[in-house]
Amino acid sequence: METLASESKLPVSAIEALETEGPAADMRALAAVRSVLENHGVLFLAGGSDGTGGPGIRFKHWSDDDGIRPENLNATNDD
Repeated sequence: METLASESKLPVSAIEALETEGPAADMRALAAVRSVLENHGVLFLAGGSDGTGGPGIRFKHWSDDDGIRPENLNATNDD
């Protein structure tokens, strides 16, 4: 929570408020948090935007040039 607050330039209390306020949440704070999450590879989906289903999130598809995928990290590539 502290990292998200720091990267979004919001106080921790604003992040906590987003978790509890639901539809009454501060739109500027929501936009700041969304921007940080998108910069870390989270894609936000509108309802039906992936063919079926409702709104949700998905992780960005990383290309081969984007470094080592988390599932491939191990002691042999520990630089």
